[in-house]
Amino acid sequence: MGNITNEGLILACSAIGAGLAMIAGVGPGIGQGIAAGHGASAVGRNPGARGNIMSTMLLGQAVAETTGLYGFAVAIILLYANPLLGRL
Repeated sequence: MGNITNEGLILACSAIGAGLAMIAGVGPGIGQGIAAGHGASAVGRNPGARGNIMSTMLLGQAVAETTGLYGFAVAIILLYANPLLGRL
C-alpha cells in the first residue's frame, strides 16, 4: 500500500466521484417516466387539453433533465479534464 502516489490516489478518487455523479441520472429518468405516464393519463381523461398538457409536461421534463446533465458534466470533467491534478 506504500506504492500509491498522489496522482494515482487523485485519479482513483476522481473515478469514484465520476461514478457517483452518474447516479444523478437515475432521478430524472424515474421522474420523466412518471411525468409521461401522468401526462398520458391526463390526455386520456381530457383529450381536448392535449396541447396544454403536453407543453407543460415537456417543460417539466426539460427542467428535470438538467440534473442528469449536470451530473454527466461533472463526471466528464473529473475523468478527462481533472482540475485536481494541477494542484499537485
